[in-house]
Amino acid sequence: MRPFVYTQPQNPQAAVSAAAANKQAKYLGGGTNLIDLMKEDVERPTELIEVADLSFNDIKSNNAGGYTLGAMASNSDTANHPDIRKNYPLLSMAMLSAATAQIRNMATNGGNLLQRTRCPYFFETSMPCNKREPGTGCGARKGMNAQHAIFGWSDECVAVNPSDMCVALAAIGATVHVQQPGGKSRTIDFADFHRLPGDQPEKDNTLQPNELITAIDLPKPIFTDHYYYLKIRERSSYAFALISVAAGLQMEGGTIAKAGLAMGGVAHKPWKLTEAEAFLSGKKPTQDNFQQAAELAMRPARTLSDNEYKVEMGKKAIVRALTQAFEKNA
Repeated sequence: MRPFVYTQPQNPQAAVSAAAANKQAKYLGGGTNLIDLMKEDVERPTELIEVADLSFNDIKSNNAGGYTLGAMASNSDTANHPDIRKNYPLLSMAMLSAATAQIRNMATNGGNLLQRTRCPYFFETSMPCNKREPGTGCGARKGMNAQHAIFGWSDECVAVNPSDMCVALAAIGATVHVQQPGGKSRTIDFADFHRLPGDQPEKDNTLQPNELITAIDLPKPIFTDHYYYLKIRERSSYAFALISVAAGLQMEGGTIAKAGLAMGGVAHKPWKLTEAEAFLSGKKPTQDNFQQAAELAMRPARTLSDNEYKVEMGKKAIVRALTQAFEKNA
């Protein structure tokens, strides 16, 4: 690991100002991803700005009828919070499927949104990677790509987003609050927070330089009774999803009033299944309708040399997640 300066600002504005003063600085929350990358010499910050102790760890109801998650609250505290378990069980289920209890105890909500891909070409500094070093090429494009993207990829990058929490947030719909230099703040719709690689795969999200995530707003809960998070992986722990599906159904009189659907392990960002959601609205929760929704969802898939299996796996995963979501509390 390379040497760095450790800074402990006393308030959010001081943190943002410290970041603005050093382009090579990084915010440090739980450090569960950043420190690993520093050890592998993938990330090389000259300064770490401690933000985990700032006052953004509350989990509370908001004026819109939903809840606000502090960016510095741990994944464990969030997933196990009584109000989150009751009102957003899909989010809780997804978060508890991630990593290990020890990592969830350290990882922060804001950091979860910022975690970087687990593509082996990204971690291996001897291999080409446009995300790690723009212009060097994508080793996975024609290399070992069985775990890589089937949606939204470009010739520059075929990596996938590794988060479970973010898949659930995409299905539920959320808003990200960020602090800017100069005391200003702004909000970002969750669907617009992460970005596809295009010709700038080194950019994972739409944050502007020095912006600090302070909170995540959840909308009024509607998927409290019918929900499921399905995570398919090569082993039951210490493994990221080959494919995951977050499914939420709002039922009214035996009909689907609204569906929330998103996939993980398939794209550079959590992949929102908007066409399938629209198809299911007003439909009966039948296997045939679930199958048609899955076909619609997977229709835009573009496979690589080693990951064609993800298309059929994705269809079956969507049907299974929707079925489990409907049968829960039915």
